[in-house]
Amino acid sequence: SDSAGGFCYQESAQLGAATRNRWVRWSTSGDTVELVEESLDVNLLNNAVRLRIQGCPFLPGGIHLCEVQSHLVVLLLTAQTVHRLLLPHPARLYRSELITESQVQSVFTDISKIHIRDPSNYYVIPSVPGLAPNSVASAAWLSSEGEALFALPSASGGIFVLKLPPPDVQGSVSVVELKQSSVVQRFLTGWMPTAIRGDGGPSDVPVSLSVHCLDHDAVLFALCQDHKLRMWSYKDQMCLMVADLLEFMPVSRDLRLAAGTGHRLRLAFSQSLGLYLGVYMHAPKRGQFCVFQLVTTESNRYSLDHISSLFSSQETLVDFALTSAEIWALWHNEENQTVVKYINFEQNVAGQWNQVFVQPLPEEEVTVRQDQDPREIYLEYLFMPGRFTNAAIQKALQVNERAWDALFSSSSWPFRCEFQGSVTEYECSPEEFWQLQVEFWSKFYACCLQYQEALSRPLALHLNPYTSMVCLLKKGSMSFLVPCSLVDHLYLLSNEHLLTEDDAAIFEDLEMSRDVVCLVQCLRLIGESISMEMAFIMEMACSRLQPPEKAAEQILEDLIANDTENVMEDIHSKLQEIRNPIHAIGLLIREMDYETDAEMERGPHLALRMSLSQLFGSTTAGNVVCGGVAKICTVRFLLCRDLLILQQLLLRLGDPMVLGGGQLFQSQQDLLHRTSPLLLSYFLIRWASQCLASDVPLDTLESNLQHLSVLELADTTALTPHKLVSGPQTIVELFFQEVARKHIISRLFLQPNTSLAETSLNWPHLITSIVADFLPLLWPSNPSFLFPECLMGSCQYTQLQEYIRLLQPWCHVNMGSCCFMMGRCYLVMGEGQFLVVKGCLCPWKSCVGISSACICHSPGCGIRLSSVFQ
Repeated sequence: SDSAGGFCYQESAQLGAATRNRWVRWSTSGDTVELVEESLDVNLLNNAVRLRIQGCPFLPGGIHLCEVQSHLVVLLLTAQTVHRLLLPHPARLYRSELITESQVQSVFTDISKIHIRDPSNYYVIPSVPGLAPNSVASAAWLSSEGEALFALPSASGGIFVLKLPPPDVQGSVSVVELKQSSVVQRFLTGWMPTAIRGDGGPSDVPVSLSVHCLDHDAVLFALCQDHKLRMWSYKDQMCLMVADLLEFMPVSRDLRLAAGTGHRLRLAFSQSLGLYLGVYMHAPKRGQFCVFQLVTTESNRYSLDHISSLFSSQETLVDFALTSAEIWALWHNEENQTVVKYINFEQNVAGQWNQVFVQPLPEEEVTVRQDQDPREIYLEYLFMPGRFTNAAIQKALQVNERAWDALFSSSSWPFRCEFQGSVTEYECSPEEFWQLQVEFWSKFYACCLQYQEALSRPLALHLNPYTSMVCLLKKGSMSFLVPCSLVDHLYLLSNEHLLTEDDAAIFEDLEMSRDVVCLVQCLRLIGESISMEMAFIMEMACSRLQPPEKAAEQILEDLIANDTENVMEDIHSKLQEIRNPIHAIGLLIREMDYETDAEMERGPHLALRMSLSQLFGSTTAGNVVCGGVAKICTVRFLLCRDLLILQQLLLRLGDPMVLGGGQLFQSQQDLLHRTSPLLLSYFLIRWASQCLASDVPLDTLESNLQHLSVLELADTTALTPHKLVSGPQTIVELFFQEVARKHIISRLFLQPNTSLAETSLNWPHLITSIVADFLPLLWPSNPSFLFPECLMGSCQYTQLQEYIRLLQPWCHVNMGSCCFMMGRCYLVMGEGQFLVVKGCLCPWKSCVGISSACICHSPGCGIRLSSVFQ
């Protein structure tokens, strides 16, 4: 079956290392493996390779990567062969340990020069004395002498270990079998069954293998079909420990007699805490995780210290990962949907798993109105950033070749031939043609959706133990897991899993915590009742610059008119449980507001340390950060929409018991008018997160910056002309890469008394801090005007005009700057406009006209304005 996995460099969390924020992921399918090296800091060239060993299917999990001083060693196990590939270590690829370029070569750059069947790095697994049939367990490691070792289950219940000599040493391949008969009998006799003491039978066959390397030995752990965990020493070729894991779970007679083919084993090592073992014990319709710590006595005897047992009702476990404190698990449920959860097995006494909110699939249907062009609507929906992968659309096009012309030509003959087969006459009415277009595009969209669903199904979890980064590995792609803020967590979590005062207080005030939970439950009831037509009302109101309060009022009327399930009664009942709804609403608004009182630093950037100049500078990092921002804005736009509707309901109720006496006016004048710009701010940033940047020629960028330099704008000197080489990106991604990242990194790391050498990167903390610092730079009501300045400096004038159009009616910050930039857009785009000069339009004090100009006669100004302002 298809499988996937990942490898992390040991120094991936060190700020000064060449392997910082760098890792390798792989996926297998049949006899093909695809290896990709990823980086959050630099764009890696030639970073993907696909290897095929014809007729030799890879074992699931049969890809193992090991790190030595000068090489990255790839160990491959197929059903018939083992291979060793020697690649240069990233620290040896570059002249300096500090990487300052935005693009560097990957370790896979010269892999085509490697002979995959080089006799010194390749061996055919012998058919005798016999491997376990249909076994998928494997392990591989490097010895301290540089030997490559491969472990596979034997049919007799032991473990075969194949050893390749070091690459630079002549020698033959040796095969060793670790058998049960090698167990020291003298202290095991009496408490081990006869079948274990003698040569094992088929029930002893390992179903999961893991290895832990010591200085001059390797310890192998084998989880077997007889539900026992065995620990082997490779150096001594001896079984050191046997543990019956059924002692740690409820056991029925049927379970004890059944073969444990679904068990899984994972290891986690901590320098301070030692070695942890995570075991998943599979049983029909239920499963259990057991966590153990390996304990060594003075007499070199080993035992397991049982730390925790955790139960799960999920149907099918796909993969799980272990740290010294947490378990992350990936399942497919009965509806074949992806479920990801994690738990702290040391602190969570109740055994309650934490839910991960997985990105949902795109909607099954696309709504096209009669006045809309189906082709335009479907293309916009298909190519919305973050909605469909390129691979899904490409595969759909391959099975539907006629869609090519439909995509790239508005009046293609093959496309019309498709329609002609559906009508009896050569000519058809516009209504019939519109209907046929919708039918064609809906079929193609359904095909894209099927491939998107198949390609987005995770194959494995990837956990970086050094940075605590967690990813979902898929066919040819990966998804990053980022921490969820408290507000988003409460809104996304289903009611039955909402935090209660018994679990944890959301805020220090227990009563306020309860109020906020009840408030969010009301918002969820509203959100679940809103139809697509109702949701469209608010979307169009924001797009057409209409008051969101009016749209919320209309949606509320529709909800009341169509309330067949007494949702309004449930909301009213829940409102009665809120002690102080006005305070709770105000607290929720403050949690979502990123407006700052002071203007962010606009002077020259601090001199960044060389080791930080590329931190989070890759396209991948930009996608992750900006994707996190887009997700937050999408969720909070819906939350603010539901909050507006709820406030309209409170005004309609006018119940002193609900609002509390004289607070009705405060709710109407304060909270309602605070929520509306909040909703519009999230709508604007969400729009920017979906708006693609234009690919501008390099000479146009240089000419634009020369024109802007005449105006002596403070921040244009930080912009450098560049050519977009990594594919389409949104204007938010462009802003992050060009301007925002440097501001954020300097703020986070260039603090006094910070020792960079001792600082390690923690993914959950770092990604949360970066997103939290990025949102204020995008927040429209903040004094900082870096985002529009970046758009102007990057020649994104069409996008800048739309940004200002959506901003101007309700945002009263930077109004003069917006007018100035709109004038610049009109000048560049060649649009004739007449603007009324009211006071000084320009926020800068030394602007010079860039064409025939007039002078602004505002008192004390005298700025030369472009003729576009006449």
